[in-house]
Amino acid sequence: MKGKQEKETMAKRLREAREYLGISQEYVAQETGISRPAISEIESGRRKVDSLELKRFSKLYGRPIEYLLGTSEDDESTVAVGADPLEGKLRAMTRGLTSDDREEILRFVEYLKHRNASNGTGQ
Repeated sequence: MKGKQEKETMAKRLREAREYLGISQEYVAQETGISRPAISEIESGRRKVDSLELKRFSKLYGRPIEYLLGTSEDDESTVAVGADPLEGKLRAMTRGLTSDDREEILRFVEYLKHRNASNGTGQ
């Protein structure tokens, strides 16, 4: 029974972390290389997460692995060790924006990445 509860806790925390950031399962799939249907299964507790996938989720969501596993009781403001403090500020600033506004921000970020790659300046 404990394993099932841990799996449900992790599924809930992964879903909440994604929703907190206001990003879609499709976006998570693109960034992590995990299929969108697999993301859905993981968030509903129907699929296990391997350690490499968990590491990708932690990096994308800016949360420690311990938090995602449910072994840490830290609240949603918790960020991963070494996370860029600007990411936390961006996350907080996008809270309350409409879905369309968040999508526009994502498009702008993609534009900046493309521009930087074209100029050879990296990310």
